[in-house]
Amino acid sequence: MKLQYLRYAPEIEVVAPNEAALTSDILKEMAATSQRTFDLRRHAFRDAFAKSHGFLKGELSVPRDLPGHLRQGVFSRAATYQVVVRLSSGPGDVVSDTIPASRGMAIKLIGVDGVRLLPDHTGHNQDFVLINIPVFALGTLPLYKDGINTGNKIGGSPAFVQRAIAAVACGVEAAEEAVGVEPSAVVQQLARDNANLLGETYHSAAPIRFGVHMAKISAAPLSPNVKALTGKGIDDVGDSTMRDLVVEHFRHEGAEYQLRAQLCVDLDRMPIEDATVLWPEELSPHQPVATLRIPAQEAFSSARRVFGDDVLSFSPWNGIEEHRPLGAIMRVRRSVYEQSSRFRHDMNVQPRIEPAAIGDIPD
Repeated sequence: MKLQYLRYAPEIEVVAPNEAALTSDILKEMAATSQRTFDLRRHAFRDAFAKSHGFLKGELSVPRDLPGHLRQGVFSRAATYQVVVRLSSGPGDVVSDTIPASRGMAIKLIGVDGVRLLPDHTGHNQDFVLINIPVFALGTLPLYKDGINTGNKIGGSPAFVQRAIAAVACGVEAAEEAVGVEPSAVVQQLARDNANLLGETYHSAAPIRFGVHMAKISAAPLSPNVKALTGKGIDDVGDSTMRDLVVEHFRHEGAEYQLRAQLCVDLDRMPIEDATVLWPEELSPHQPVATLRIPAQEAFSSARRVFGDDVLSFSPWNGIEEHRPLGAIMRVRRSVYEQSSRFRHDMNVQPRIEPAAIGDIPD
């Protein structure tokens, strides 16, 4: 049966009456958290996914033979984009890798034409900001607001307490799966293990506009060398093991990932406003739209680390109208990412540079 992909329309998004007030409260709490982290570290970091594990140069290739429903936005024609990729861990502080955490992959396509989502920003790039969980644990604004307080309490605990919380969550997740219950988004977030981050599949978790349609985006291992790392646990985890894994891998070999789109076909089972809901793959499968190729390189040189951590920014709102982020959690992220970036650049006295060419990224 041919799927009927729903068409995007502005009225699909429904803004709650208290959204502005909740957004204001979230921004105030996150500003206070950023300031506390700065006062402790004497350096400003991103307020989520603060710890970088590698910055990678590569290319994203869009094939010529995509079916019509997938030829949308940056995928509307055959093209090869130069990209920079950041790999990171979820906490809003630089903590030891011995504490299990979610992982992030942010992809910046350089030189993208189209109507800009943020016209006052310089640059002509498209960012896709992905995590290794297919849903957001804090995928509604009330959950997001409450989760900031919980996250601050957990993040302020000693490392052994954070490891114990993750271990308990892992046990809960295993028990739920054993009885055929889909683990909740919160449990999945807390129960992340320390598998090799290069073998993970990364997701937008919340929907975006996909040209005339709506979709969630994901990046899955494609080349055999990273497919072999999927689910591969790490026996001896130290403070910077994830960075070491990335550096060692790309020092000797490259990697390929498949970028995919899961198009919306049912607003009840694939909601726009609640990012805690997993979109069923049996309802609408993930479909390949491009190949991400990353050659062997030095992934974490001093110059690249400083540029990536202090100068470079990623945001789901840095892009074109045809890939507009959708839903409440994406709307609040517009303000959250802007506030975080402004604070980080101001406190570290660094310019905010949007690369115009791959050569702008240091070797």
